[in-house]
Amino acid sequence: MLQGIKRAIGCALFAIGLGVSPAQALDADAVSGLASEDFATRMAAIDAIAASSDAAALELLQLLQNGEVYLTEDGQVILEFDEIVDAVTLEPLDPEPDFYDSVIVNNRMRSKLSTAIAALSLLSDDREVRYDSARALEDAEDPQLLPVLAKALSTESDPEIRALLVHTRAVLQLKSDDPDARLQAAEALGESNQRRVRELLAAMLQTDASGAFVEPVEEVREAAEKSVKSIDRRLLLIDHAARLFSGLSLGSILLLVALGLAITYGLLGVINLAHGEMLMIGAYATYVTQTIFRQHFPEAIDWYVVAAIPVAFVVAAAVGMVLERTVIRWLYGRPLETLLATWGISLFLIQLVRQIFGAQNVEVSNPSWMSGGVEFMNIVLPYNRIYIIGFSFFVLALMWLMLSRTRLGLFIRSVTQNRAMAACVGVPTSRVDLMAFGLGSGIAGLAGVALSQIGNVGPELGQSYIIDSFMVVVLGGVGQLAGTVYAALGLGVFSKFIEPHIGAVLTKILVLALIIAVIQKKPQGLFALKGRAAA
Repeated sequence: MLQGIKRAIGCALFAIGLGVSPAQALDADAVSGLASEDFATRMAAIDAIAASSDAAALELLQLLQNGEVYLTEDGQVILEFDEIVDAVTLEPLDPEPDFYDSVIVNNRMRSKLSTAIAALSLLSDDREVRYDSARALEDAEDPQLLPVLAKALSTESDPEIRALLVHTRAVLQLKSDDPDARLQAAEALGESNQRRVRELLAAMLQTDASGAFVEPVEEVREAAEKSVKSIDRRLLLIDHAARLFSGLSLGSILLLVALGLAITYGLLGVINLAHGEMLMIGAYATYVTQTIFRQHFPEAIDWYVVAAIPVAFVVAAAVGMVLERTVIRWLYGRPLETLLATWGISLFLIQLVRQIFGAQNVEVSNPSWMSGGVEFMNIVLPYNRIYIIGFSFFVLALMWLMLSRTRLGLFIRSVTQNRAMAACVGVPTSRVDLMAFGLGSGIAGLAGVALSQIGNVGPELGQSYIIDSFMVVVLGGVGQLAGTVYAALGLGVFSKFIEPHIGAVLTKILVLALIIAVIQKKPQGLFALKGRAAA
């Protein structure tokens, strides 16, 4: 008797959960079609179940997707909860079958199930569920979803979800037999910014093997052609916006790399080929900081990047100051010797890092708050790139404040403009050289922190950016902060706009040729020093 009570309660709770009566839960023919050995029949059964647009259909399709719908030896479709019940009536089976197996679901059925479940989820009370379902249906191509979409639109009040549903309905109506429906769909899709929609509309303007138009109605073709042109204009704008963001991202990286070089090259006149290795040191300092956080502060691992910023600056600055005191200071005024010496130093530092960390790249992971991206104009803008752009301008602002509002900045500007006169009025030029070289190296270390978040960290990291950073400094004007900013962002944006047309290699060649042409006209760069000191 207790067993019978248990069965009754389990079946009643399941039926209540579906919001249907046990006697009339699901369409018998549709559910029975899942037991067919014919693939087309099972696909049609899924469509028939989804067409009912009720909670029972959603529940059954979710169970089928999870492999929790079973067949008995005689082909009866059953479900297993606390009790084994008939999938049509939801009545417990007595006696229970001795053997049953899952309904076979192949990849095509899984795809149809996902689409059907997303469509039925549009009727959920949860706004997030409905929104996710509407997004999942954007690529749907099955016209049989139109009744479900119509039912969802009749009750949907959220404007964002309604816009998605209207767009999906219009895409599906392009295949309608009704010319008026196709016309309305073609006109509505002119507001789209998706390449897939553009291709669907363009296909209506094509001709078949006999020379007849795929779309027989001229009015519909005209609407489709107008929408294609509208989408093309919108896609061109989106493409330009994406290239602009990529250019700003590249330019901000070049800016970070070149800021330190602008100080050392402009102040000391040193052609420092080891500047790229300061980036590498900053990146490896970030890696070491991450390792320490993982081992000792795992609960704060998301903040290792914040801790790595001062660490990378101090380590890179210390290395730079040691190099200045031990090697660079003896070679001032001898540019060829400094070039050769710093090249040897760069090789030494690369080999030293290989000995300590190995020749392979090391893993530096993004913290959770830098992972993912934000969608804007149908473009995904990665958070790590956005943070790097902001970080670059933050460092730029700090440099400007230091150069224009501090005593050290005053000394650096005076030595840059006229070293002999600065020494005559008591400026400690040797100490300024040391501090400036350390500052430039430290900023390169900060660039290494940024680069570690978007690329591989390896011994040869700095070699990829040293030439570009020199081009930025020379183009902008030696020792000129504003020139460095304009040159870095300009080169970044220019490169990203022409690279898709001529390729990365030819872009580098063209940029170099343009810089040479500019220097021929303005040997001191776009923003040359002014005054008697520049003569």
